Amino acid sequence: MVSVKRFVLDEPALFKASQDFVAAFADVADPILFVASKAATANARIAWTLLGTALFQNRDYPQIVLLLKALYEQFPDEKLWTLPVPAGRDIEAVVESTFGSRNWNVFEHVAGIFWSVGLFVRHHPDLEAWARERTPEDMWRDLGEIYFMGKSNPRPKACAAIYRMIMPAPLGLGVAYRKSRKMPPLPLTMGARRFLAMLGPAKDVGFADLEPETKQKLANSYYASLVPGNPYLAAHALQFFLEQGTSDFICRERTEHCYTCPLYEHCNYAEHHD
Repeated sequence: MVSVKRFVLDEPALFKASQDFVAAFADVADPILFVASKAATANARIAWTLLGTALFQNRDYPQIVLLLKALYEQFPDEKLWTLPVPAGRDIEAVVESTFGSRNWNVFEHVAGIFWSVGLFVRHHPDLEAWARERTPEDMWRDLGEIYFMGKSNPRPKACAAIYRMIMPAPLGLGVAYRKSRKMPPLPLTMGARRFLAMLGPAKDVGFADLEPETKQKLANSYYASLVPGNPYLAAHALQFFLEQGTSDFICRERTEHCYTCPLYEHCNYAEHHD
């Protein structure tokens, strides 16, 4: 595997700039939690976090947030899991209205994901108690009940859902859980993948060509180097790197100008004509 320790020693300026980038974005609220945080009950907040995490695929953050808002307006709070379940055509109509078409490779699965999250809540009617009685590893196993959460390692959606539940605000819901030394792999988002490939330890070896397990180990190791006391902060912050926002990359929207970004001298996408 690529040596993170060697990279840190060989690229001290880039590593320091990366730490500064993480520090600048560590307190940015997770977009998937935007709708969930508005829910009236803890059960609903957890359930809508699970739904948002399962749906987030092949659409950018603003689009997924719009979809979650539209679904929540149509089927608020406990409507996600109470019977009778909404008809598939009604769920699909919300998606089509939000995106203006059915052209989304997840479209035909949306109703199934919605129903699956609802079934999960009916199986675990007190989600706070469910979390409180389980370690993250137990949660990871249980979340396999939800359609599109994945069935085999490393199941990144399940991992992302767990961290969104247990981390304190604004990174998560702050749900109580049984502590354990063994934690799920940290989220490896598209933003983090870009970062590792362009500005991280894999920038000279071809990140895309690495085996999935190697990618995850590299990410976990580098996150821990960036923020030794809380590597999830690195995983959280790096999700915003070159990720499309409302009108520009989220990182550029946050800094307003690339030249105020710690990575200005290192990022090939930096606008040097600001």
